[in-house]
Amino acid sequence: MCSNPGKAMTPSSAPTLLVIDDDARFRRLLVTGLQRASYHVLEAASGVEALPMIDQHPVSLVITDIVMPDMEGLELITRLRQNRPDLKIIAMSGGGRLDPGNYLHMAEVLGASRVLAKPFSVADLLRNVRELLPEQ
Repeated sequence: MCSNPGKAMTPSSAPTLLVIDDDARFRRLLVTGLQRASYHVLEAASGVEALPMIDQHPVSLVITDIVMPDMEGLELITRLRQNRPDLKIIAMSGGGRLDPGNYLHMAEVLGASRVLAKPFSVADLLRNVRELLPEQ
């Protein structure tokens, strides 16, 4: 399965996505699902780890958890909007000290392109990715 049924992506033409989540098992699930859909996928465990990757690679879309150690997703979204206002961002959250809806609303206010409440399916994630990167 590829992200654009009319045009198969080759590894060189596939957009680069970056998945950021401190839960290694959940991050691996998302990365595997995105790779099976022919995307080139990078991964990071925190915003601190992700920032240099975004500078070094042609990332088209960031998928980030909100509640993480070192640098939370909300701070990451704020930094990305300052430095890469065109970058597509999907924020995700299962909650924390607050209801996940509160975190997701704040992510939208800060500039996330889409938000997803955990748990969600890989199919839901792929649908959102395809809508945000329709030409790729």
